[in-house]
Amino acid sequence: MDPAPRRPSMADVASRAGVSYQTVSRVLNEPGIVRPDTRTRVQQAITELGYTRNRAARALKTTRSSLIGMLTDGSALFGPAETTTAIESAAREAGYSVLLTTVGAHDDCEREIGAELLGSGADGVLVVAAHEGMVPAVAAVARSTPVVAVSAQAPRAPGVEVVGVDQQLGALQVIEHLARTGARSVVHAAGPQDWFDARARLEGFEHAVELHGLDGTVVGPGDWTPRAGYDLANDLVREGLPDAIFAANDMMAIGVLHALHEHRLRIPEDVAVVGFDNTLGAEFQVPSLTTVSQPFADLGRLALQRLLCLLEGHELPPGTPSTLPPRLVVRRSTRPERTH
Repeated sequence: MDPAPRRPSMADVASRAGVSYQTVSRVLNEPGIVRPDTRTRVQQAITELGYTRNRAARALKTTRSSLIGMLTDGSALFGPAETTTAIESAAREAGYSVLLTTVGAHDDCEREIGAELLGSGADGVLVVAAHEGMVPAVAAVARSTPVVAVSAQAPRAPGVEVVGVDQQLGALQVIEHLARTGARSVVHAAGPQDWFDARARLEGFEHAVELHGLDGTVVGPGDWTPRAGYDLANDLVREGLPDAIFAANDMMAIGVLHALHEHRLRIPEDVAVVGFDNTLGAEFQVPSLTTVSQPFADLGRLALQRLLCLLEGHELPPGTPSTLPPRLVVRRSTRPERTH
């Protein structure tokens, strides 16, 4: 029987590159102090051998695991999924691995989820899809580990830093656009109010309609799904349609579009529709959906940068924002803006 394959070691890399063990260590940890030709030889040997760093051994030496915990609720929604992907990519670029942990609806958060993350040896924790149901687990972890939440508002847990996209600004951009198209009445199909982002979009809507003197009404809350948007739109058809419907996310907006099509209403001539998130496929709806795009890739990098600064005791570079601006993407589900 052939012996089991052995994982390549730093000593193997040193032998292949014709350098010392210490030189390989410098290339891995402080590459800038190694001569370029030597660094190239070591990196080539690493590639040829398929060497990967032993994080457990490194943690014993440095008390740092290069492991980031990521706490989510397992949501398949576009925004949380895109944010999670962006953070994983940014962490990999920074030399960190990510341990993804999901908070289920009926989990014993404090004992099981918090203990799992802390027991993993994660250097810090990022929270995605922040809502009220995640607060107990967040609070349990934040007692002993740096935590950054990707959210419009801070979870009610001490010691938690927050980065996010300005959801209120996104709602303001929607209302400003609708006002310039001539809309005088707007209904906001709100998202679930235990979600911090949904609250912020609602608050932004209420402020914006007052600022622009529009007739604003809130219906719902819905649960982020097309069915919720569909049901809310059917209720509006029976009760009387506004000039425009602003759905809390694109999934709800898709349900709104479907209900309006069933009633043979013209979009945007009879009623305009706006979503939020710029979900993959929003531009292929009929008509293409006006929506708010969030900079998820930048958000992932910002969240990781904030966490690494906490871990290393550094301040963020001057001018680094804690909140990123969204961008309104105007398509054919809203009327053209007036030029006078």
